[in-house]
Amino acid sequence: MEQYTVTGMTCAACQARVEKAVGKVAGVESCSVSLLTNSMGVTGTASAAEIIKAVTDAGYGASLKGGGKDSGRRNSSLSRLAEQEEALKDHETPKLRKRLIVSLIFLLILMYFSMGHMMLHLPVPSFFHENPIALGLLQLLLAAIVMVINQKFFISGYKSLFHGSPNMDTLIALGSSAAFGYSTVMLFAMTGAQLSGDPELVHQYMMEFYFESAAMILTLITVGKMLEAYSKGKTTNALKSLMRMAPKTANVIRDGEEITVSVDDVSKGDVFVVRPGETIPVDGRVMEGMSAVNEAALTGESLPVDKATGDEVSSGTLNQSGFLKCEATRVGEDTTLSQIIQMVSDAAATKAPVARLADKISGVFVPVVIGIAVVTIIVWLLIGRTAGFALARGICVLVVSCPCALGLATPVAIMVGNGVGARNGILFKNAEALQETGNVRIVALDKTGTITAGEPRVTDLVPVEGVSETELLELAASLEQKSEHPLAGAILQYAGENGLSGADISDFQALPGNGLTATRNGSVLSGGNESFIRTKADVPEKIHAQGQKLAEEGKTPLFFAKDKKLLGIIAVADTMKEDSAEAIKQLQNMGIHVVMLTGDNERTAQAVGRAAGVNEVIAGVRPDGKESVIRKLSEFGKVAMVGDGINDAPALTRADIGIAIGAGTDVAIDAADVVLMKSSLLDVAASIRLSRRTYRNIVENLFWALIYNVLLIPAAAGVYSGLGITMNPMLGAAAMSLSSFCVCMNALRLNLVKVYDTKRDKKRRNTIQVPKIVSTEMNETERGTMMEKTMKIEGMMCGHCEARVKKTLEALEQVEEALVSHESGTAVVKLNGEIDNDVLKKAVEDQDYQVLGIE
Repeated sequence: MEQYTVTGMTCAACQARVEKAVGKVAGVESCSVSLLTNSMGVTGTASAAEIIKAVTDAGYGASLKGGGKDSGRRNSSLSRLAEQEEALKDHETPKLRKRLIVSLIFLLILMYFSMGHMMLHLPVPSFFHENPIALGLLQLLLAAIVMVINQKFFISGYKSLFHGSPNMDTLIALGSSAAFGYSTVMLFAMTGAQLSGDPELVHQYMMEFYFESAAMILTLITVGKMLEAYSKGKTTNALKSLMRMAPKTANVIRDGEEITVSVDDVSKGDVFVVRPGETIPVDGRVMEGMSAVNEAALTGESLPVDKATGDEVSSGTLNQSGFLKCEATRVGEDTTLSQIIQMVSDAAATKAPVARLADKISGVFVPVVIGIAVVTIIVWLLIGRTAGFALARGICVLVVSCPCALGLATPVAIMVGNGVGARNGILFKNAEALQETGNVRIVALDKTGTITAGEPRVTDLVPVEGVSETELLELAASLEQKSEHPLAGAILQYAGENGLSGADISDFQALPGNGLTATRNGSVLSGGNESFIRTKADVPEKIHAQGQKLAEEGKTPLFFAKDKKLLGIIAVADTMKEDSAEAIKQLQNMGIHVVMLTGDNERTAQAVGRAAGVNEVIAGVRPDGKESVIRKLSEFGKVAMVGDGINDAPALTRADIGIAIGAGTDVAIDAADVVLMKSSLLDVAASIRLSRRTYRNIVENLFWALIYNVLLIPAAAGVYSGLGITMNPMLGAAAMSLSSFCVCMNALRLNLVKVYDTKRDKKRRNTIQVPKIVSTEMNETERGTMMEKTMKIEGMMCGHCEARVKKTLEALEQVEEALVSHESGTAVVKLNGEIDNDVLKKAVEDQDYQVLGIE
């Protein structure tokens, strides 16, 4: 998407006109114009010159943001951010404030001589008593001064009228011009009456003056415009604060010396240093040092994250304690912060589906209002009312109508909602995602890395009678310290957390498919699965039963023995994240059906599903099979798929809303509609909660904008005059000036939304009932089929062995996907091309597993 800055737009009619003009350009696929940010996003093959010409021909101005694609990425990063921040600054409010002050000075003088003198009998120089024409000329002069001060309304209004695209300024200009022109005619008529010596007719003509209305309309509209500009400026605060976080300089090491350079001059591979209290300038990897880094700017998480050698750090985050020496890995527009800013900016340039109705109305609103004003004047004249009364009704219709409120109803809410999300590490890629996320009825969760942590942890210690947990853990740590198996790492980590370390061992042997043996101080240590340990020691029935129970819970029981005596069991599992169960409960409380998808076996999947509290578990599903499940679920309502954005890409794309969780620095996940910076499922519930509140705010804004015009235009036209209700043009202008301000202020209420607060959660009415899609009912087409080979493999003991074999096989170019089971000892390999069996066999056996055969 190319983004442009558009100038000259004043209301929703202008926005619609620009979209229509650009949409006609050959090669333009889509065009979205934002009245809020005065920006335009265009996708397609049309050149920038053609697009700018179309906007110019429509009577507006346009320029390409950041100089376009050809202005070097590296050199434009900082300047682009500065340009965007400058574009978002509130330049209008100070200008409008000055204009308003000067207008008010002359308006107050005008009001004194018109209404103050005639209605309140305030004193005026005797000269005006003797010469009412002079009083009329003074009012004309003062009104003309106010009109000149506010000439922008007339220039914009009549220019757009001549281009065939009247806007809100056209209504103001016509209304003010009509009042001024009619009053001028009455002044000339009064002059004639004065010359003919008819004082009663002179007084009658003077009562027909609307000079104060002409000036008051402009002044009140300026008040409204100033309030609108101020509140619009507030809606972009979140985006501006992100831009301000972008560091300007970096301390890099070059030729052995530390120098300070512009962040644009940092290249990938440069070494930079960050001291306590400094902001990290670009994305990098820690080479030396330890520190606590505050990543609230990216994730919304206030607690600092410890960083040490090898850890990733991100631009815009704050180094709080230690000295860090880092290598730059992402610079310029590729940094995490730059991608977040770009994503929020792009989202603001798109439109929510609910805005389409407002756009259609805005496109015809001004011409219809002008038509209503003309008809109003004609009808009142035909009824027999005076020209002054009829003209007042017509002017009132022109000035009370407000297309601006319609045009701002959606974008201001989208901008504020996006800002709230960004502050909490929730990024919506476009306005449609922000609107539709709240409408999902089914959430499908990937198990590994989404519900679970994605890494093995020790969950249970079951020592036999007479053996302490410390003794069991210390022996296991000694035996596992030379093993490269993922489960060994889990045991060693747990032992370290408990202050234990393994003793030196000798004669270490890893027996694929069986277990480990070693010698320590003359004693033989053994560890592995139950079948292996039975060859080394007796396993009591009670311990066997406990092992079975642990296996049924989705855990891997590891048995340990010393000198042919069983010491106990240590269970290891991919543990569930602390907040997963709570998040799933929150989703269910919002009326959402939660489904867990996994390639694991049924027993493990069901155990995790029960612990997490999901409504349904679908096991044994391959990545391409997940896409088929999402398609089937979509038959029952809108579906959101939550995954890591890599292996889950097909399912994320198929779902109505794809949510990538735990993106970290990988913000630009193409397959996702919503990107969550943290790995917490609570953010899934928070994104739905924020979407619902934002949509409700949009509906409130649209309702106000529509009901305002529906009620006040008839009142302005005098439809309710039979009930004694009439509207003065000045009152109409006051009402119009406040309408857009009210819409903007209502949108700003979204800043008060607490996205993690569950108190206002409500189940949607008519919550759908999703029938169980049990994995056994899914055919091979739904699971995904390709050319397949089945490998018989010996030596796999647990789910982590499965993952190791799976990763090895899928690294081969011809392997599309591998479904591995340690229980059946098989790997079903899906191929996208021919591959020799020896290649498959070698890949697996290089990982210390034995291939028994390939079919």
